[in-house]
Amino acid sequence: MKVETSPPRITVVGIGADGWPGVPERLRGLVLAADTVLGGHRHLAMLPQAPDQRRLAWPSPLRAGLPDLLASLEGRVVALASGDPLVSGVGGTLIDLLGADAVRVEPAVSSVALARARMGWPAEGSTVLSLVGRDPHLLMRDLAPGRRVLVLSSDAATPGTVAALLVGAGYGGSRMTVLGDLGADTESRSGSTAHEWLGSPPAGTPRLHVLALELSGPAGHGLIAGLPDDAFEHDGQLTKRDLRASALARLAPSPGQHLWDVGAGAGSVGVEWMRAHPSCTATAVEADAGRAARIGRNADRLGVPGLRVVAGRAPDALEGLAPPDAVFVGGGATRPGVLDTCLAALGPGGRLVVHGVTLETERLLADAYRRHGGELTRIAVEAAAPIGAFTGWSPARTVTQWCLATSPGGA
Repeated sequence: MKVETSPPRITVVGIGADGWPGVPERLRGLVLAADTVLGGHRHLAMLPQAPDQRRLAWPSPLRAGLPDLLASLEGRVVALASGDPLVSGVGGTLIDLLGADAVRVEPAVSSVALARARMGWPAEGSTVLSLVGRDPHLLMRDLAPGRRVLVLSSDAATPGTVAALLVGAGYGGSRMTVLGDLGADTESRSGSTAHEWLGSPPAGTPRLHVLALELSGPAGHGLIAGLPDDAFEHDGQLTKRDLRASALARLAPSPGQHLWDVGAGAGSVGVEWMRAHPSCTATAVEADAGRAARIGRNADRLGVPGLRVVAGRAPDALEGLAPPDAVFVGGGATRPGVLDTCLAALGPGGRLVVHGVTLETERLLADAYRRHGGELTRIAVEAAAPIGAFTGWSPARTVTQWCLATSPGGA
């Protein structure tokens, strides 16, 4: 059976560091025959003259300005991008806005592929992190001795920023290799440790480069829930390690899902939720302004700078937030309306975990368990501690934990 397909609304052509001469003849003809060509100023300046062709630079900010720009276009449209447009490039943005059927991508060899080739790193033995227009603290999530990371740099200043982060985290001995203008006649390579870079930064770092990191430092925190309590800056208002691991096991972080961390304290649950997968997101709600600021610092240090912090008191502060897939209430459960608001916000397949240490909260959770079901647990943790010349058990406060999972068809 013949399947009818519509022509793409826009074709995205990748251009390597060798520029227009490196574009295959077939794609050159496609670009020059287009009614409109979109691209960065650098890409548009490469093109030979084409009579009556419209050439438009990308709007700034890109994502906000694209819908109006795309709506104004008619005829054959080509967009120019660097390397593989689907590797942290505009190709993915256009597909998000227009749909996969409306966008055809013609990639060049990506800078990532070239960087792996120059370093001799198989794809399965390294990871890729884009810092183009993104917070460099994202690197902190990937810190582990022996790990290889290819960083897509934002500009010539990125290696210095990365070096400072590595040194601050005890990874100053990590090897940094700057691979400049990959695939071009001006291709270059230079390297040093992070310590050496900070002490004597090399001159003339190419603006277009990939930064290859061979990490050397202390053991990382790991990605499994239950980071040590001292991994977080806190004033005592912290969901402790064993209780946090229990809560996160029930919250079940999944790719692309969003968490509300209500009464967040130090933000430990939200931070660990986001560390579970790069696409997990979270909003931490905390009434105390000092603690809210502390959550931001914890998020940066542990590699999840995208954690959103709302300084306010639930339930009022929950209004207008992105809908959650899971909710953790670590404090303030007895405040009128908090539990009801959290329950109402959950869609099918949602998860709610609430912790309480007071009799008042325990009564509230017992009533919620009676009305809604779920799982009600009391968790007592004791740790060994000195008793004079001997060792005994030191108990922490017993915590009552209520967990509810809504059914796939609704609560």
